[in-house]
Amino acid sequence: MIAFLRNTWRGLTSMRTALTLLFLLALAAMPGALLPQLSLNAAKVDEYVAQRGWWGELLLKLGFFEVYATPWFAAIYLLLFTSLVGCLLPRTWEYFKQMRSKPVLTPRNLSRMPHHAQAELDITPDEAVERAEKALRGWRMDSGEGAVSAERGFLRETGNLVFHFALLGLLVSFALGKMFSYEGQVIVQADGGQFCNGGIFNYDSFRPGLRVDGTDLTPFCVEIGEFSAEYLDNGQPVGFQADIRYQSGQDLAANTWKPYTLQVNHPLRTDGDRVYLLGHGYTPTFTVTFPNGEKRTQGIQWLPADQLTLASEGATKFDPPGITDSETRRKNQIAVTGLLAPTPLLHGGILTSKYPALNNPMVAVDVYRGDLGVDDGRGQSIFSIDGKMVEQGRLQKVARKNLALGEEIALDDGTKVRFDSVNDWVSLQVSHDPTQGYVLVFAILIILGLGVSLTVKRRRVWVRATRLEDGRTLVEVGGLARTDQAGYGEEFTRLARAVLNEEKS
Repeated sequence: MIAFLRNTWRGLTSMRTALTLLFLLALAAMPGALLPQLSLNAAKVDEYVAQRGWWGELLLKLGFFEVYATPWFAAIYLLLFTSLVGCLLPRTWEYFKQMRSKPVLTPRNLSRMPHHAQAELDITPDEAVERAEKALRGWRMDSGEGAVSAERGFLRETGNLVFHFALLGLLVSFALGKMFSYEGQVIVQADGGQFCNGGIFNYDSFRPGLRVDGTDLTPFCVEIGEFSAEYLDNGQPVGFQADIRYQSGQDLAANTWKPYTLQVNHPLRTDGDRVYLLGHGYTPTFTVTFPNGEKRTQGIQWLPADQLTLASEGATKFDPPGITDSETRRKNQIAVTGLLAPTPLLHGGILTSKYPALNNPMVAVDVYRGDLGVDDGRGQSIFSIDGKMVEQGRLQKVARKNLALGEEIALDDGTKVRFDSVNDWVSLQVSHDPTQGYVLVFAILIILGLGVSLTVKRRRVWVRATRLEDGRTLVEVGGLARTDQAGYGEEFTRLARAVLNEEKS
């Protein structure tokens, strides 16, 4: 049993196993980049599964739509971590022992070396050793009686260790990032809308790390000013830009606002957080005039149904004023639903949009009256009405019409619904990752370590000087490259010339 465990540990901590696990980790991460993920877009996952049938269901059961939370991905991750630790610790100890040791002693038969040169010189062995020490200046050397051992390229192993330790640090940073990071999305109205990072309930969606409970978020506030978008003639967006003000750190206590131009791929970096501009949409504003003359004006963001033309769908909901009885109030709630066309195009009375910019926008509205179901304690999407209420007849459609700006529709009880205006909203993403600096440092070290290990080559040179019977000295030079390297022959030739014939060096 002990022998089995020992052999298993040796196999797990071998460099071949570590490289295999690294390849498997990269392979396992590919579905996370190629397939929609539940944590990012659950609706896209449902659509993908529905289109693929049994194949999509199989991928769902195997966890391919939540790759980074699956047991098999965690198993590969932990095995790689263990393999790297078990592989690096003995290699590091061996490296430090080699650093403290002297170069290998001169072999008995230098003529067997891959590179060899010799000559009989009219100098003493001591002079030959001095000449070799001069030629090998900058090498790790050990000189003895009539012999010199030298070694160069020890940084190769240094780069190798730096690469693997940086890879280990990168794995640790990613793991800690998953524990202490968070990410949230929120929609904020342009032209004065504000958002403060005070708690998770301020977000429309929030994904915390394993050790984040949402009670200790980094405080900051942003206020969205003017928003502008640029499009090509075919409707493809060229760029989004929002002029914002923000407060963070000591600015919050001093109530000082700083300006910033927020653009796609140019996030706002506050004290520990990054604020990204993801996209935008439109908020239609409606005014409902009730039979008693009271008015309610409200604007709620509608969700783009077509990303190219920004034709948007949504529901703007109103409570009737002046009604204290809850039962009566629920029977007279109003919902304005339908389609917003930024640049309208009519086909036989059916409204669509042909361009994403606001050019005389119109809405095709369905007005519902009755119980919206917002008071039953269950969560409800702000972008739609409760279909069950319609099926049960508790919410009924009472009017339908296409409205341009300023136009209104009258209901059977005298209630009027007017389409007032359209404003922009922006979608922001707040990302907090305390390990991002460490990830950058380790990534740079990985590149540097790999570069050093690939470019620096270890090689050894030995020189032996032996006194001959005729008084001359036989000087032999042998060379060995620890790794394959084109060009070491030229380097050895230069060194041999410097040792054997100083005039030609």
